[in-house]
Amino acid sequence: MAQTDEERQAAMAAWRAWFGQLGDATVDPGNPFAGSTSVGANGAGGAADSQLTGYSVVKADSLDAATSLAGGCPVLSHGGSVDIYETIEVM
Repeated sequence: MAQTDEERQAAMAAWRAWFGQLGDATVDPGNPFAGSTSVGANGAGGAADSQLTGYSVVKADSLDAATSLAGGCPVLSHGGSVDIYETIEVM
């Protein structure tokens, strides 16, 4: 997470540039996650076992195409990684 105003401005500029490259493929630019929990079959909550820190939704013709789009995500320049999930329309 950026510590100074200059770092925050640079980070936001990088995100705007990436979304600019994505263009119409951007469905939802998303947001960072603030906290998480999980719920089991017994209803008990607990800490989520996830490394995810935020989300963005893009449209692509295939999982490979979405993976290619993710290649410019700003988190990659700081040693992060991007998980790509394909959705299946059922409703």
